[in-house]
Amino acid sequence: MVSRINFTEGQDVEAGALLVELDNKEIRADVAVAEAALAQSRSQYQRSRRLADTRIISQSQLEELEAKMKMDEAQLQAARARLDNSFIRAPFAGTVGLRRVSLGDLVGPDTIITTLDDTKRIRLEFTVPESFIAELRSGMSISAESIVYPGQPFTGDITSIDSRVDPVTRAVTAIATIPNNDRLLKPGMFLTVALERARTGVLMVPEEALSPRQGRQYVFLVVEGRAVEREVELGARSPGLAELVSGVSAGDVVVTEGIQRLRDGVPVQLLGNSAG
Repeated sequence: MVSRINFTEGQDVEAGALLVELDNKEIRADVAVAEAALAQSRSQYQRSRRLADTRIISQSQLEELEAKMKMDEAQLQAARARLDNSFIRAPFAGTVGLRRVSLGDLVGPDTIITTLDDTKRIRLEFTVPESFIAELRSGMSISAESIVYPGQPFTGDITSIDSRVDPVTRAVTAIATIPNNDRLLKPGMFLTVALERARTGVLMVPEEALSPRQGRQYVFLVVEGRAVEREVELGARSPGLAELVSGVSAGDVVVTEGIQRLRDGVPVQLLGNSAG
């Protein structure tokens, strides 16, 4: 039976902090009885050990008294363990959730008293298709987003990868750890994960430089002082940027602002070092 509740909902607690105390009056009495029994048997053993030197008592009698003392020690340890089990303590530092019990409630091993979460670092579990396993590795950086915080990425690193591929989904499970010092992320939230594959020689431009038309994408280059419209093929995207797979080369000057007023062949003047 719950006799004391020692936490408030949403409180941060340290490892070992007392959360709930169960009724233990009977257990305390058992501890007192065990302590008294041990004190008596220990005293008898010590007196008898001195008498054994004068052979007033036999060696077998002394061994029986020693065994009795050790048995009482074991019973006292068991009673103290039962008493310790009546104190429900935090197994690790974290934040307690809602209180699920009240004073006087009867609880058992399956009773949920509260929840405890260490949210300073979030353990994120996600799956990756089998076709990308060759590029998946521990230490790989990930970026995750939540609809709760639009436009705010949460970054972390992959800490472990499952050794098996799910035969049904043909995907492998990976675990990433994300720092969460501001406590924005909560256990159980749904996140969308983005993994950056290893790439070299990638050309990226701001999304403002793209001019979509009839399902195709175009950019304006500056060639010999004039705007030249060039169709491009897009690859991967990241917030605010787009990869150009074809249509431009490294070193080409791409117009990134004011493309709505440009036409193919219109003279363009570069200002300062605005090439990019």
